[in-house]
Order: sequence, then C-alpha cells, then structure tokens
Amino acid sequence: MDRVRRRNFLIAASGLAALALPALAQPQGRVWRIGYLGYTSASAEATGLDALRAGLRELGYVEGGNIVIEYRFADGNFDRLPELAAELVRLKVDLIVTWASPAVRAAKQATATIPIVMTASADAVATGLVESLARPGGNVTGLTILSPEMAVKRLELLREAVPRIAQVAVVVRLGNPANEYVIPAMERAARSLNVALRQFVVRGPNKFENVFAEMAKARMDAVLVTDDPLLNLNAKTFAEMSARQRLASAYTPVFADAGGLIGYGTAAGAGSRSAASYVDRILKGAKPADLPVEQPTKFELVINVKTAKALGVKIPQSVLLRADRLIE
Repeated sequence: MDRVRRRNFLIAASGLAALALPALAQPQGRVWRIGYLGYTSASAEATGLDALRAGLRELGYVEGGNIVIEYRFADGNFDRLPELAAELVRLKVDLIVTWASPAVRAAKQATATIPIVMTASADAVATGLVESLARPGGNVTGLTILSPEMAVKRLELLREAVPRIAQVAVVVRLGNPANEYVIPAMERAARSLNVALRQFVVRGPNKFENVFAEMAKARMDAVLVTDDPLLNLNAKTFAEMSARQRLASAYTPVFADAGGLIGYGTAAGAGSRSAASYVDRILKGAKPADLPVEQPTKFELVINVKTAKALGVKIPQSVLLRADRLIE
C-alpha cells in the first residue's frame, strides 16, 4: 500500500506540476519601447521627465517593467537632433516623446510611421507640425503652447504692473521659427499699450552677457524673454541679469522663482504629465492623426514682491490680487 500511495502521490504531483508549467511559461505582457528625444540634457529636463514618468506610472506603465525608455539628448545643439531622431527610429521604438518645435520637427522628418507625442511645442499648426488641432493628421500629436498669446499676456502684465515703462527689450533666439508669428503679435499689442519694443538676439549658448550689454547701452526700461528651449533653460541667468541691470522683467513662472519680477505660463512639467495619456492611448491602438492636440487650460501668475521692492516698483493691487503666488 505504501508503494501505491507513493505512486499516486507522484502522479498527482507531476500532474500539478504539469498544470503549473504553462502558467509559469506564460509571457508577462508586452514590454513597450519608448524613445525620448531631449533638446538639452537629462539634468536640465529632470522636472519634465519626472512628470512624464509619474503620469505613466498612474496609467500602469513602469520603467524597467512593462516599458523601456531609450533616452537621447542633444545637449542644446540643434544640429544633433536629426541624427538622434534617426537613431531612435533605427532602434524601432514603438513611440517617440519629445518637446520643442526643432526636436518635434527632427523626429517627424526621421519617421512618418512611428507615433510622436509632443509634451510642449510652439503653435503646432503655425509651425507645420500638424494639420489642425482637432485633426492633426500624420503621426504627430500631443500638447502645444500658445506662444503669441503667452508673449502678449506677459507684455500686458508687465505694462500693468509697471505703468511707467516705455522701452521694452524682447529677447529672442536666432533661428527660432516661432519668432515669425510671436513678434508681430507682440508688436500689435505694444502699439495698443503705447510701448516701444526692440529685439535683442541671442546667437547661441553663453551669449547672454552681450545681449544685456546692448540693453544697457540702449537704456531699456524692461525686458521680456520669448519662449524658447535654450532661453527656458537659462531662466535663472536672465532673472539675475535683469535684476543686476534693475530691469522690470517677465517670463515663465520659474523665471519669477529665480528672481525675475513677473512669471506667467504653465507650471513646470504640466505638459509632460499630460502627455502620458497620449502615450497610453496610442499604445492601446489609437492613431495620432485622430487624437486632437491639446492647448494649456491652466496658467500660473507669479509675482516676485521681493524683486519689486529691490527695483523700487510698487505693484498695483489689481495685479497682486490676480497672482497665484507671491514671492516675498
């Protein structure tokens, strides 16, 4: 009987093992490969990357688990973007996430089939990245920034906060295609506000001292920085230089945090977090051509009261009451 019992036990055990083997052998699900094309560096884009990963985690995508992210960074060199985009295409990634018009354009030129998700880009229609916001067409979708409207709003806030200003310096980066429609919009607004604009062109990294030296010679009253990947990364530098020359200033919320007078725009990382939902829908089968491009709906106004005091500027109560944050 012992032998019979043992034989039955072994048969049962082997049967259970056989049942268990297919379960162990089943695949754990597809691992998606996502390409990330960065204009600058991992450290410079850390806020956006953290927001993207957080958004993906909320949707069930874990880096090193069911997704692998291939990172490529141009270190601020526009000329490297096409090469890096082509490299991601050769890796046969399932999707490319990127930001800023030059990087999105480089990715679009590298592939017409791999989906591309923008976390932020200057007016995607005006720059030819998509056919329309409602129906992008092609393989690009995501989020776009209203660059002309944003620049005009900052100019209006600057004029309202410091009514005495008459000469406003506008910092632009050489070669940014967004300048073609941002500057005309600002000029129209300037005429209605009775202020004069003068452009100061940044011709490359570490060329900011020259620009501010030119402003000093021209006796500018205020400075407004236009949206641009290179300029965004140097918001703190612009804030410090503006304060040093005692110029009223406006740019992004991060700029005000760094010592600039006024910051207006979307919160850092907001676009990257929202882009995660596009990634999710595309990986589940949606076509980029059918996913409407989103525009920001929430904007943050930050006033640096400490900087205002240092400049001898008394911000009107009407402006202070509208601020989301006051830095004192």
